[in-house]
Amino acid sequence: MELSLYTDSVADLPIDQALDLAAGIGASAVEIAAGGQSSAPHMDVFELVDDAVRRREFAARLSSRGLRLAAVNCSAWPLHPREGARHAEIMRAAVRLAGQLGVTKIVTMSGCPGDSPAAQTINWTFYPWPPEAVALRERQWDEAVRFWEDFAAFAAGHGIERIALELHPMHLAYNVPTLLRLRGAIGPIVGANMDPSHMFWQQMEPAAAARSLGPAVHHVHLKDVAYNDAQLGLAGVLDNRPFAEPFERAWTFCTVGKGHGPEFWAGFLAALGQAGYDDVLSIENEDPLEPATEGVVNAAAFISGLLGR
Repeated sequence: MELSLYTDSVADLPIDQALDLAAGIGASAVEIAAGGQSSAPHMDVFELVDDAVRRREFAARLSSRGLRLAAVNCSAWPLHPREGARHAEIMRAAVRLAGQLGVTKIVTMSGCPGDSPAAQTINWTFYPWPPEAVALRERQWDEAVRFWEDFAAFAAGHGIERIALELHPMHLAYNVPTLLRLRGAIGPIVGANMDPSHMFWQQMEPAAAARSLGPAVHHVHLKDVAYNDAQLGLAGVLDNRPFAEPFERAWTFCTVGKGHGPEFWAGFLAALGQAGYDDVLSIENEDPLEPATEGVVNAAAFISGLLGR
C-alpha cells in the first residue's frame, strides 16, 4: 500500500502547492476531484477532456514531482431529482478524462433518488418501516440498478476497471450489505471506497468490513472521527447539528490518529492486506479544528509510521 493525498483536503491551496505538499509528505500518488459535491479546485475536467495540450501539462505537473494520478474523484449525486443529470454528466467526463490519462479507477457515490417524479431532493430510507417507506426504497433500487448498468458499461468502455463507491449515508450503497447488493446487480467493476470515518459514526467496524468485502475493496480514504461522549449520550449517532459547530456535536471528523489510535489503524491496515488490497491510502482531511495543511502533514506522519513497521 502507498500514501496518497486527496487534494480537496487542501482546497484553498493552488494546484502546484497542493502537489508540492503531496510530494513533501511522502505520497506517491494523488486523487483529484472533477466536481459533483466538490468545487473541483484543482482540475477543470471538461477543459482537460477537450484539450490534449492541457492534459499533457496536467500530467507533467504530477510526473515532475514523482506523483501519479491514482483516481479521479467525482463524489456526486447521480440520482438526485434536480442535480442528478448534471452530476452524471460530470461523472461521464471524469471517466473520459481517466481513460485519456490511463487511469483505471474513479471514486464516486451510488446516489439516492427522490420519492416521486415531483421530488425536489433525495429521500433516504434508513429504517424498515412504515411499509410505504420500504416500497419506496425498492423502487429507488430499481432506478439505481438501471442507472448503474448503463454507467458501468460506459466506464468499462473507457478503460475503467474499478468504480469505488464511498460508503456514505444519504446514498443507497452506504454499508457492506448495500454495497454488495449493488455489486451483485452490476458486477465486480463496482466496489467500495473504504472511509472509516463514516463507518465509525454508524458504529460499524471498518476492519471487519474490509475483511468481509475482500476484492470489493477498491479504494481507501483516511479520515477519522472523534466523539463527544456527553453529547453522544443525548443526541446519538444521528446528531444532525451543523458540522460548523463541532463542540456541540456528538461526533465530528478529525485528523487521522486524533479520534482512534495506532492500535485501531494498524488493525485496519492489516485487514486491508488480508482483503488483498494493495493500492493507495488517500488522506482526506476534514478536521474543522486543525489547519488543513497541518492536518495533512500530521495524518501522513501518523500513517507513515504504521506503514513503516
